[in-house]
Amino acid sequence: MQAKTNAVIPLPNVNLTIIGFVAFTFVAYVAIGLSLAVLPVYIHQQLGFSTIVAGIVISLQYVTTFLCRMFAGNIVDKQGPKPAVTLGMASFTVSGILFIVACLFKATPLLSLGVLALTRLVTGVGEGFVGSSPINWALFATSDKHTAKAISFNGIASYGGIAVGAPLGVIISNNIGINAIGVLITTLAFAGFLYARSKTAFKGTSKDARQGFLQVLKKVSPYGICMGLGGLGFGTISTFITLYYIYLKWDGAVLCLSAFSIMFIFGRVVFSKAIDNYGGLRTTIACLSVECIGLLILWFAPVPHLAVIGAGITGLGFSLVFPALGVEAVKLVPASNKGTALSGYSLFIDMSLGLTGPLVGGVASQFGLNYIFPFALAMVLVALTMAVAFWRRATEAAAAMAN
Repeated sequence: MQAKTNAVIPLPNVNLTIIGFVAFTFVAYVAIGLSLAVLPVYIHQQLGFSTIVAGIVISLQYVTTFLCRMFAGNIVDKQGPKPAVTLGMASFTVSGILFIVACLFKATPLLSLGVLALTRLVTGVGEGFVGSSPINWALFATSDKHTAKAISFNGIASYGGIAVGAPLGVIISNNIGINAIGVLITTLAFAGFLYARSKTAFKGTSKDARQGFLQVLKKVSPYGICMGLGGLGFGTISTFITLYYIYLKWDGAVLCLSAFSIMFIFGRVVFSKAIDNYGGLRTTIACLSVECIGLLILWFAPVPHLAVIGAGITGLGFSLVFPALGVEAVKLVPASNKGTALSGYSLFIDMSLGLTGPLVGGVASQFGLNYIFPFALAMVLVALTMAVAFWRRATEAAAAMAN
């Protein structure tokens, strides 16, 4: 199908149009979430490897995600988002098949672990190419003035996908078997692939000179680093909450993932106009402050119910960090580089989640699992300090221009 230039979409249909594209993100993150709460336990308890090994294998996904973001951004800017999304859905389909193969070799732990490592790498390819591509697809179909909304909706789709996928993966593993997770991932991803093939292709019309990826990355990196540090709270919860609950002899770890995701979505829906009303930087400062409170509650929670509340508050706090800083980041580049800017900016959440496994796994192995949330809190406090510094610099610059 030939790519079409931007169409003018009537305002009442904008939300539905954006949802139609971020549906790919939802499918992708359901596929990711299905194995998220199951794999650490499977690797640690059934295959017999350490928490560090479990963390490293989980984090391998973000290595290929990191590498593929750059290529996805270039594809989006030159050819439009459809080829990137289609390739991403195909990769998730392959990852589901590999997951099934890995589970079939459970009796040979090292072989099973090796196939799981490959599975995570292919999953990373899928996430890298889907990633921010639906955001660009939605913006090409509507207009750039809906950037904050498209980023927010895409985030709802991603964490909503995890909120659905994580508990569903645990239920399937406990009642049917872990192999069935691979079957479901394959089925969902292939359906997403067919849906992507059926969608109208759009591409940008800007005639601005394009900048190189590294040049764009340099411009967005301060905001990306801040956002990535803020994402360590989510990374710690998503990767290690199951082992943390086992360590404390608690039940219901998956409730923390669900509480985080539900409150994340709640924050994006209820406070959707905060970025437009108060600006990206002030919104970021408020959100990171709330996230710190949530992690503090998780750190000191004496009972699982309080830990769930802490996870929910953490999700509420992190809800607008990505779009708030993202809106500020994409202002720094020409329209012809919006796809590359969003891909480059998104690299930092991949780096954050990728480093969470070995970093927090190392903290857990060296000091104990009860130290993982103090560590995450310290990292989010660094992000909060950076956000305050950005805001002060922007305020001083605005004052200087006014004078």
